[in-house]
Amino acid sequence: MNEMSTLQFTLTIIQIITSVVLIAVVLLQSGKRAGLSGAIAGAADAFMSKNQARSWDARLAKATKWIAVIFISLTISLNLFF
Repeated sequence: MNEMSTLQFTLTIIQIITSVVLIAVVLLQSGKRAGLSGAIAGAADAFMSKNQARSWDARLAKATKWIAVIFISLTISLNLFF
């Protein structure tokens, strides 16, 4: 009988949580092109809101990279050690 160890179970739960967070962070990022809606509403955007959006997108991009590294590390460790 092949029972899952406590460490393997814990790492699997962390990997599932990490994958859900990674999906959420990717979905929260704005697209690179605004499209037609950006052309229509572009004149209404203020300078400060554009900078705030860029900093928010930069934080989300950085978070995506780190969460992806954690997810890949967990995947590799689960496959190699268990």
